[in-house]
This record gives sequence, structure tokens and C-alpha cells, in this order.
Amino acid sequence: MMEVILLERVERLGQMGDKVKVKPGFARNFLLPRKKALRATKQNMSLFETQRAQLEAANLKRKSEAEVVAATAKDISVILIRQASESGQLFGSVRPRDVSEAVTAAGLTVDNTQVKLDIPIKTLGIHKLRVNLHPEVAITVAVNVARSEEEAKLQAAGKTPAMIAAAEEEAEALTDVFEEGAAPDADAADGEDADAEKAE
Repeated sequence: MMEVILLERVERLGQMGDKVKVKPGFARNFLLPRKKALRATKQNMSLFETQRAQLEAANLKRKSEAEVVAATAKDISVILIRQASESGQLFGSVRPRDVSEAVTAAGLTVDNTQVKLDIPIKTLGIHKLRVNLHPEVAITVAVNVARSEEEAKLQAAGKTPAMIAAAEEEAEALTDVFEEGAAPDADAADGEDADAEKAE
């Protein structure tokens, strides 16, 4: 394990200034290159203490900027068109990069590392995901995964992929039962009912 000093809040790890032990690979590949931490040497500890006030001020500024962005983007939703089976299983999956690209295209620039997606999305439907604008500020993004724009609109109106599939099957069944032009005319049927009532 490697001991590091956190330069900002890191989820599930600690707050700015905390000394924590992490796996060397996590430190080398993520924390150190992204300037989220320093190795916990005596020299770095004293360097951190001299720069602590500046780091905290910079963090507060970034946090307040993120809060302004969060207030304007709190109801953001994006549509991702994907191919899927009849049961709603995707041929492939939706990953953080797909979400970050869609959110960026919608007007809010985010990196795929800011999208919190523990398990890739593999089904149609509306999925609520957390996007971290700052270590202490997050928004929820509704990701509408559908086979078409029309299906996405139906899902946004509260219809699940299963309900949409059932409605399509019902429409196909009606088409099969009645030949073209042979379906009962609803207006004519109403007229016949009215005539029958008059006759009574």
C-alpha cells in the first residue's frame, strides 16, 4: 500500500488534507497524475501545509462555480439511440463515455470520469445517473435509452419498453385479424347503436 495526502475530496477515500493508504496502481494511474493527491513524504507534507490555504480557496471557488452550473442543469436529460432485442436487451452497452458525449452535446461539458456508472447500461429505458461536477457537487442526468426518437418520446411520457412492445403486438394482431379496409368503422357502429335505441 502507498500513503498519500489528498489535495481534494475523493469519494469513498477522504477529505482534503487526509492521509490515506491506497493501492500503488490507483495512486500512480489516477490520484497522482490528476493532481488529486501527493505522496505522503515529509517534504510533501510540509509543502501541503504551506499551500493549504490556497488549495482550500481554489477548491471553494471551483465548488461555487459547480453549484451555479448544477442549478442551471438540474433537469438535464439526454437520448441515446441504440439497437436492442424485442425483450429490451441492448446489442452492446452504454458506457460513461457515451453519456459524457451526449451530455456535452446537450450543452454541459463533462468528462467521462465525472459520470458515475458502476455497471454499464444494457437495457432500454430511462436510467438516472449521477454526474460529479465537483467532488462535492453532483447532478442527476436522465439517460433515455431507446431504439428510436419516437420510442424515446413514449418512454419520457412514462411508457416502459414492455408497455410499448405490448401495444405494438396488439396493433399487429388487429392488423392480422382485419384485412385492409375490412376493419369495423367506429362511426358507423355508433350510428347503428343510435338507430337501435330510437327504434326501441
